[in-house]
Amino acid sequence: MDEYIEYEARTVRPYAVTGGRVRSARSDLPLEALVEVMPGAVAGTGLTPEKRAILQHAAHTYVSVAELSALLHLPLGVVRILVSDMADQEYVRVHTSQPVEVNTGESPALSLSVLESVLNGISAL
Repeated sequence: MDEYIEYEARTVRPYAVTGGRVRSARSDLPLEALVEVMPGAVAGTGLTPEKRAILQHAAHTYVSVAELSALLHLPLGVVRILVSDMADQEYVRVHTSQPVEVNTGESPALSLSVLESVLNGISAL
């Protein structure tokens, strides 16, 4: 009987943590998105234990969404929703990588030759 209760708790918990939601405005956060705690948010009064744990793990360094999922032992989708909610409430800032557009026109802001020079310089190291 105890195994049944434990199984039921594991399957219901993520649903309860997200308030029954499976998506949020930013729930498509990439795995590598970095979470930064905003100044003054570390206290986290009135937050759920899961959100307080996110603040604790990201308080001193940037932590990726994937790392938070592993540290909290929660599914990735749940962590994405929690981080998204916290970003909306301005407890955290989420940093995602934006692809750089390569402009090969006559007056490019970032030309292909510049990128090749950078790559050659890195290779020379």
